Amino acid sequence: MDNSWSLLNSSMRQGSTPRALAPGTLRRIVKFAKPHRTSLLIFLTLSTVSAFLAVATPVLAGRVVDGIVTHAGAALVVGLATLIALLTVIDSGIGLASRWQSSRIGEGLILDLRRAVFDHVQRMPVAFFTRTRTGALVSRLNNDVIGAQTALTSTLSGVLTNAIQLVLTLAVMLTLSWQVTVLALVLLPIFVIPARGMGARMAELRREASTHNAAMTTQMTERFSAPGATLVKLFGRPETEAAEFGYRATQVRDIGVRSAMSARVFLTALTTVSGLAQALVYGLGGWLALRGDIAPGTVVSLALLLTRLYSPLTALANARVDVMTALVAFERVFEVLDVRPMITERPDARTVPVGAVSVEFDDVHFSYPSADQVSLASLEEVATLDARGGAEVLHGVNFRAEPGQLVALVGSSGAGKSTIASLVPRLYDVDAGTIRLNGVDVRDLSFAALRDTVGVVTQDGHLFHDSIAGNLRFAAPDALEEQLWEALRGARLEQLVRSLPDGLDTVVGDRGYRLSGGERQRLTIARLLLARPRVVILDEATAHLDSESEAAVQAALAEALHGRTALVIAHRLSTIRAADQILVIEDGLVVERGTHEELLAASGRYAQLYNTQFALV
Repeated sequence: MDNSWSLLNSSMRQGSTPRALAPGTLRRIVKFAKPHRTSLLIFLTLSTVSAFLAVATPVLAGRVVDGIVTHAGAALVVGLATLIALLTVIDSGIGLASRWQSSRIGEGLILDLRRAVFDHVQRMPVAFFTRTRTGALVSRLNNDVIGAQTALTSTLSGVLTNAIQLVLTLAVMLTLSWQVTVLALVLLPIFVIPARGMGARMAELRREASTHNAAMTTQMTERFSAPGATLVKLFGRPETEAAEFGYRATQVRDIGVRSAMSARVFLTALTTVSGLAQALVYGLGGWLALRGDIAPGTVVSLALLLTRLYSPLTALANARVDVMTALVAFERVFEVLDVRPMITERPDARTVPVGAVSVEFDDVHFSYPSADQVSLASLEEVATLDARGGAEVLHGVNFRAEPGQLVALVGSSGAGKSTIASLVPRLYDVDAGTIRLNGVDVRDLSFAALRDTVGVVTQDGHLFHDSIAGNLRFAAPDALEEQLWEALRGARLEQLVRSLPDGLDTVVGDRGYRLSGGERQRLTIARLLLARPRVVILDEATAHLDSESEAAVQAALAEALHGRTALVIAHRLSTIRAADQILVIEDGLVVERGTHEELLAASGRYAQLYNTQFALV
């Protein structure tokens, strides 16, 4: 026993110092469980009935023994045995019904939590995703959500059933023989006292394991993607990656061993104490029966009831551990739900007026949000978030793109061109000033109106691991097959797709890496054509393409821009010479504006960029 307790204490001391749960966690759990209250009530009722039956059987068994000793007759013994059998069958049926009900509650809770987290994360700003590790988010949706649901199923039912059974058992035992009952409880403090610190330590182990699991998920998510795997291979780091993953996995293993051994040593100690208490019951009870103070059947009932006494005590002691670990899982889920979206839709949100759309920037100032505004330290895997505010990157930007005009943004890398483009569809909100579509502030528009009005093609041409049709229908879920072919035709991609064995059902692979760069880009343009936006934003849409691919993409872009207002960001100045207006952006300011010819004649920054670029050709 001494070695067992030493092992337990040693395992509980390892790791970081336990910290308290976030305030209000229990109240929020109750709120989440409220929609399932009817099912919970039925479930708890079944658990209560099961607890009553568990106490009734030992008492009836004792009466059977008394009937045999006193020769009360076969009818009584058989009748009592039949009643015990009937109660056993009823208890089995209740157990099945209880399990079915708990499964419905548990799976329903998983569904509610996953929906809540997924929907909430979907509404987070882009800044949240640029800082957060994907694997950490996936871990919250999987591991922590499943861990949280145990608090309202197995843990909750176990606590209730065992508490009721404990009270009933103790009351019946005191009625049968208070002397034997008191003696049986003498050993109770031996395991109640060390149980007090177990829950907090197991909760801390749960937090630590969750952190390492999230890190492993993140590493797998990033390294198992096509670009991630390519980078690892190109820089020859598979051994380093394997060592890092192995370290995390080893930590999870060690925590698992510590948790398992802590729980097992504790359970073994409780079982030992229960066995010793049962020996005391047989000893004292037998002595009292021999003296004639109690009936022999009472000794049997007390011995059987003792298992109904220490089993609930053991389960309740372990329930503290289960409850704490489940609460930690809930806490980690709530932590994500507590990150408030910075960009929200107003209750009276408007739509964009019909017709061609103008885009206006009116004295726009902007700085990227600080980490503590949009992220969590646990999702970034840092100790504390950087609370410093971001430096202003746009300093009073003013311009207007008239309906149907093509306005090009040029300038040095990091000048603020992509930032300007990201503000139109409200990927971020301005700090000061206003951005208007047809005279309406974008902050007054509904999200649906913005999505329908503004279409964006970025330089990475992101695609999902889905079929060509699936990627196209992401922009228009109800699009007919002929509409898909029309969009591909406009993107100069129809012939290629028709030549593929599976046609529209061809799976493009992770991020579209089964296609070439030019094909990926044209597929994103086809998606844009299918969405039919009135404002098109092209952010380096032809960057990193060879001449042949660029020519094909340029032809597709001409189709996409026809009749639409467009903002085009381009490093290759040859692609925007026909723009209605060219804005030169430097250090977050519009330093020049005009047509290609006007800016060349001015011999300013644009002319310098143009001459430098073509001098290198």
